[in-house]
Amino acid sequence: MEQLGLYLGLSEIDGNRADLLIASAVSLCQTIVKPLPEGAEAVVLSVAGRAYVNPQQVSYETIGPMSVQRPSGSGGLYLTKNDKAALKSLAGRGGAFTVDPTPSTADPSPTWPIDDAGFADEFEPGWGYS
Repeated sequence: MEQLGLYLGLSEIDGNRADLLIASAVSLCQTIVKPLPEGAEAVVLSVAGRAYVNPQQVSYETIGPMSVQRPSGSGGLYLTKNDKAALKSLAGRGGAFTVDPTPSTADPSPTWPIDDAGFADEFEPGWGYS
């Protein structure tokens, strides 16, 4: 709860609401990576912080002479693409990798009979060779 207040720069924070949002953010993050890796607290605070400051997903607000516009979908409890990538990266998943499908017992020599001309001994019917 105190961490969320510090993260948002708020001197006063609704403790019950903050606890609920943090617990919900942890559960949401665990849908991507379980258990949560070390360092995932930053993502949890980011998710909970977005929901705390903009629970109604307000995108444009005018009060007197002052108006504020927020990106669409910037409220509520959700994970951004960057949040998901960060969680996967913290867990050691994601990124580029290579898979070699060649078995370790593979032999580089040809597996079909080759004659002196470099052709197989026999062709299937219909290839135009006799």
